Amino acid sequence: MEAAAHKFFKSLLLTPSPSGYEAPVQALVRGYADSFADSVNTDVHGNVSIVVNQAAETRVMLAGHCDQIGLLVTQIDDSGFIYTQTIGGWDPQQLLGQRMTIWGDAGPVPAVISRKPIHLLTPSERKTVVETKDLWLDIGANDQEEVQSLVRIGDAVTFELGYQELRNGLANAPKMDNTTGLWVVVEAARRTSLKNPSCALHAVSTVQEEIGLRGAQTSAFGIEPYVGIGVDVTHATDCPSIDKKQQGDIKLGKGPVIFRGPNFNQKVVQRMIDTAESNDLPYQLSALGRAAPNDSNAIQISRAGVAAGLIGIPNRYMHSAVETISLDDLDVAAELLAYFVSELPADIDFTP
Repeated sequence: MEAAAHKFFKSLLLTPSPSGYEAPVQALVRGYADSFADSVNTDVHGNVSIVVNQAAETRVMLAGHCDQIGLLVTQIDDSGFIYTQTIGGWDPQQLLGQRMTIWGDAGPVPAVISRKPIHLLTPSERKTVVETKDLWLDIGANDQEEVQSLVRIGDAVTFELGYQELRNGLANAPKMDNTTGLWVVVEAARRTSLKNPSCALHAVSTVQEEIGLRGAQTSAFGIEPYVGIGVDVTHATDCPSIDKKQQGDIKLGKGPVIFRGPNFNQKVVQRMIDTAESNDLPYQLSALGRAAPNDSNAIQISRAGVAAGLIGIPNRYMHSAVETISLDDLDVAAELLAYFVSELPADIDFTP
């Protein structure tokens, strides 16, 4: 990963983007893409489309969602404790004892989230899985009035953002899902711009994937691509307790995952495999027997249908504060998609 691209990746990870509150990270995307794109467009929904070779008739869409899961402030009690509801799919156990950030109008407000200590739990409470409604945020305020000077109902909350590199090219951060996919489609667009493609490329930073694939649906309708590839994280299974017989044998550092299954155009899938092999790029295969729970699903069924594919970035500990990925997998995924798009003939036919 080149130094400038690595810096951009880290800046994305350190910028909040819970669903519905993606504007700060989208500003970063626009600023980075301005240096190489033919145009950079933002629609009323908030999707940012980076366009390369804009005049070509055959359009290819790459989608990486920019939003992360989060919380939403719903109530501030008289003592100054803050209650929330979830944005996206949370395991409440991941929230216990975490440092959090409330993103208020005047800036970030540090907070912690917890419940009463284990010493004070009743025997029945100790056996019960905690629910979000039983957790509260504490900013250290004296009362409700002090909190209300900093926080409003409807403010978004995330894990405290950060970035940590591990051994063997691995890294962890709270919002690898889906900063990895977002970075891949933006970097793929940059690399494609250097390769004289025959097709038009629309690399889209989509919004609100975590609450229903909403940005991919609206952006795909507006772009009307012939080919559409979603890029998102997928579960790495190279850690304890995961059943490889059902989830596949997916390892960090062994390349991006190309998915096969009914959600995906088999000619698109095979062409991605052929592209990887002809350019000596490592890849892994995974099977998915249902509609994908990510942007590729919405893209496939847009308008009269799109020839869809899905690239997965292996991710350990998804939807946690320590989502862990391989930087090499990101780099290979961007290279694969750049070759895929740049080598695509304008008259390609993906009709089954």
